[in-house]
Amino acid sequence: MAILLKNHWNKKYTDTPISQLGWYESKSIPSIQLIENCTVPKHSPIVDVGSGTSTLVANLLELGYQNLFAIDISDVALEKAKSLLNKEQATHVHWMVDDITNPSSVLQLQKIAVWHDRAVFHFLTEEQDRQTYRSLVQKVIMPRGFLIMATFALEGATHCSGLPVQRYSVDGLCEFFGNDFSLIESLDFTYEMPSGDVRPYVYARFQKIQVA
Repeated sequence: MAILLKNHWNKKYTDTPISQLGWYESKSIPSIQLIENCTVPKHSPIVDVGSGTSTLVANLLELGYQNLFAIDISDVALEKAKSLLNKEQATHVHWMVDDITNPSSVLQLQKIAVWHDRAVFHFLTEEQDRQTYRSLVQKVIMPRGFLIMATFALEGATHCSGLPVQRYSVDGLCEFFGNDFSLIESLDFTYEMPSGDVRPYVYARFQKIQVA
């Protein structure tokens, strides 16, 4: 299954120009806003999971962040993303090819200050994969670190890029992550695709609960 998914995403990133991908943003405004609201030091380790060819990494580098982890199952996507940066910028990014449902290198991460996920978690339609994800973020995010989730809203699309998705409300995200993370803020966001179609998203920022 992992190989099929990797091939699926590699083909998508090979065949489609970056600016025509259905999730392309010229600037990742909601994500930047929520990351900035965390007010972590600029050298803090920040993860962008499902990073693909997102502009978020470049946006964060421009804001002075210096310790970024771009993680994706697609090596094609990460190579394209890397090519968009200059040599100096690329030194501040750790590029990691990994499958979040069967992680290896990501499991070795420690004391992550901010974990950002725009549109990966909603592809996890199997309960076992969701539980693996929850265990992973609980393990690698530091005490009082932050988890930022962006998923299709309940009224959003049922499929994306030919794959089924699981839609969420803020309450649904709280129910799933609430034993380990407390909700700090949330927002609704309507994203306009390059095609002109719209996709309603829900964004939520959580903070990891520090065990006494």
